[in-house]
Parts: sequence; C-alpha cells; structure tokens
Amino acid sequence: MLGRKMVLMVAVGLLLVGCGESSDAYAPTSTTAGEHLEEASDLLKADYQRWLDAINQARAEVRDCHDGKGLVGPSQPLRWNDELYASAYEHSYDMAMSDTFSHYGSGTKYDITADGGSPSYFYERIENNGYTHYQHLGENIAGGQESIEEVMNAWLESPGHCANIMNNDFDEIGMAIVMEEESRFGIYWTQNFGG
Repeated sequence: MLGRKMVLMVAVGLLLVGCGESSDAYAPTSTTAGEHLEEASDLLKADYQRWLDAINQARAEVRDCHDGKGLVGPSQPLRWNDELYASAYEHSYDMAMSDTFSHYGSGTKYDITADGGSPSYFYERIENNGYTHYQHLGENIAGGQESIEEVMNAWLESPGHCANIMNNDFDEIGMAIVMEEESRFGIYWTQNFGG
C-alpha cells in the first residue's frame, strides 16, 4: 500500500462492557460528516486538554502492560493532532450511529471513509483525514465508559491498549467520544495515535 515501512498497531482485544461485536461502505455526502465534526469540535475544546493530560499522566509513569515486554516508560508526552482527532471522531460516530463495535468501519452510510462497499480500516480513516506522514499508527476503542478516568483505567488494564498508550514511537494523538443512547453501549471512545 504505502511505499515506506510503517508499523500498524491495533489493540486486538476489544474493550467494552460486555462482549465485543464486529460488523462489517458507503460514500456519504460530505455535509453530513462536516456538520457532525463541527458540532463535536465545539464540545471537544472543553475536554481535549483534560483528555490529553490524563493520557500524558499515564505515559509519565513506569508500568507493566502485561504484554510480555516488562516495565515500560516513562514515555514522551503526546501532542494533540486535529487530523487524528477527526479520524477518531469519524470512527466513534460510525460505531455509535451504526450500533457496531470494531476497528473496522460498519459498512453503513456512517462509515465515511468506506470505499465501494468495503468497510474502512483505522489507517484508511487516519489517512483520509489528512494524516499521511507517519511511520507508526495505532488505535484504541472502547464502549460504555462514562468518564475519561473510567476509560483510561480500562485501557491501562488491557495489555494491547496499554501498550498503545505507552508506546514511545507515538508522539501525537487525537481522541473522540460520541454518545448515542439508542445504541448498545451508549458511549463510544476512539484514540488514534501517530508517530
């Protein structure tokens, strides 16, 4: 796909309240995605610094992610990236509105990056939102947690998610939450990492 070496890291263990569910594209009108992204952006301004602080506080500590690599950290602080945020928002929105939970897009009209009926994958969403100069990417998702503290605790207890959070190859992050009370988990979190 890309002519350069890259490492794509995904927390394989899906993290949610209950069992994980995968679902497998549509090219939506750009106004739908743009309108939702603008609304989310206004809300994000109040929360993103708090989220970034929580992530960087976790990265500042030495910890064992129980992934077989022993103690890791402290890791360099992450910087906020709006392109990674846009891709994270896109995926949280897709999961919430399509009532699915997977690193793959839903394959519905909410899967904005999807191409011709194939569900999108996290690196495609990241690239589609303009984040193209990278060597490392990662994504964490979660569903059902009601606060940044709750979701960070859950991610840090999961080896794959913890490894993404502590990975010193990452230096940027975007994170988003979308709520849809009619969906299975009600709250959907996505963290997208780049480096």
